[in-house]
Amino acid sequence: MERKEFLRSLGAGAAFAIVFPCVQGCSKDGNGDVSPEDMRPIPTGIDFTIDLSSNEGTGLQNNGDYILKDYVVVVKNLEGNFVAASQICSHQQTEEVRFVENDGGIYYCSTHGARFDQTGKPLNSITSNPLKIFQTELTGNLLRVFE
Repeated sequence: MERKEFLRSLGAGAAFAIVFPCVQGCSKDGNGDVSPEDMRPIPTGIDFTIDLSSNEGTGLQNNGDYILKDYVVVVKNLEGNFVAASQICSHQQTEEVRFVENDGGIYYCSTHGARFDQTGKPLNSITSNPLKIFQTELTGNLLRVFE
C-alpha cells in the first residue's frame, strides 16, 4: 500500500493528527532545520534557589514533576531525587526540552525528538551532543541548582 493510499484509508482527521505534529515540529524553515531566530544559547552561569515550600516549589511536590526556570528543567525524578538539565536542546538549540516519565524518566525535546537520560547522554541518533546537566543540592526546603 502506498503512503497516499494509506493516509486516505485513515481518513482526514486521523491523517491530520499523525502528520501535523511531524510537519509542525520538523519544518521550521522548510528543510527541517531550525531558523536562527528560534535558536537559544545553552544556559551558563546557572545558580538559583527554589524554596520547595513556596508557590514555585509546589510544582516539584510529586515524583515526575518538573518546573522550568531560567531555561533549566528542574525535576523531581521518579525516584524522588532532584535533577536539572538545560531546557535548550543540544541538537539545534530550541527551548523544548521537558522531562517525561517514559523509560524510567528521560529528557525529551519535542522539536525533533531528541531523547536524553538523566546524565545528559543522548539516547537516540537525533544528536550525539549531550544535554547540559546542572548540579542540585537540597538543604531543608531550599533546592539549589547550579553549575
